[in-house]
Amino acid sequence: MLLLAASMAVALGIGPVSVSVGDVLAVVARRLNLGAYDVSPLDDQIVWQLRLPRVLGAAAVGAGLAVCGVVLQSLTRNDLADPYLLGISSGAAVGAVTVIVLGVSFAGLVGSAAVTAAGFVGALGSLVVVLALAAGRRGSLSPTRTVLAGVAVAQVCGAYTSLLVIMTGDSDAARRVLTWTLGSVAGLRWSSAVIVSVVAIVATAAFVAFADQLDAFAFGETSARSLGVDVNRVRWALMVGTALVTACLVAFVGAIGFVGLVVPHIVRILTGPGHRVLLPMSALVGAVLLVWADTIARTLVDGQEIPIGVVTAVVGAPFFAWLLRRTRERS
Repeated sequence: MLLLAASMAVALGIGPVSVSVGDVLAVVARRLNLGAYDVSPLDDQIVWQLRLPRVLGAAAVGAGLAVCGVVLQSLTRNDLADPYLLGISSGAAVGAVTVIVLGVSFAGLVGSAAVTAAGFVGALGSLVVVLALAAGRRGSLSPTRTVLAGVAVAQVCGAYTSLLVIMTGDSDAARRVLTWTLGSVAGLRWSSAVIVSVVAIVATAAFVAFADQLDAFAFGETSARSLGVDVNRVRWALMVGTALVTACLVAFVGAIGFVGLVVPHIVRILTGPGHRVLLPMSALVGAVLLVWADTIARTLVDGQEIPIGVVTAVVGAPFFAWLLRRTRERS
């Protein structure tokens, strides 16, 4: 928690206009009525209005994606599971890309609000299709069927978005689509930052409440049932819960890869597999990771912002190569 607080304080001061950590803390304290501090109007606007919603939103998105990754890896017993397992990001892309490329309004909204709303509806639509395909006759939810249904829906959604971009031939729209699919927190303002923060906090608390059941899933379905876990009910609740959280996050910031995939593995190495510690620690590590990834994305190249998904991929891919090598040496 101290590392997250320090990371946010330092990140708030980094940018085209540098602000010292002392001035950052003074601005925040003054805005929270914790004292009368002498800060310049420029520093106040830069820190409070421009950077703090973005940094706070990045931390919340990182935390939310990380805990969703933990839950899905435990439910499916698949080390490669991540928050986009159920085709959520692809479904969101269908809605967002349709608005971006065709320039239509959605539910009376225009601009970024229309993209966010369409992305959320698209994500929910893909979730409904995946669950309908994966559900058994008696209402069971097989991890294998769920993964396969998610892959199928993701492929169809990906084909639609690619075809739409190619047929329009609009280079500006194609650039915007690429930026959205790689993720960015640049569009977050106070209203959206508060929403994603509340979603991340509630999701983490709710998943921690299922920590004992998730521990039981580590031994397989039969063992979980023998320990008194209602496997079908818990799996449905957690699958739908992670999908809704992911849908909300993706709708606001696009698809940011590798966070939900890599962070759970990093934290397991540090804390072990117990979910009562693993979940909150993953939330904190995911928050720290995305705060710094966003800071790099907006400052690495002068006058240009790199999609945050590129930064997380550069961090995530070498880690996975190391993880594979470590696993090979143990086998």
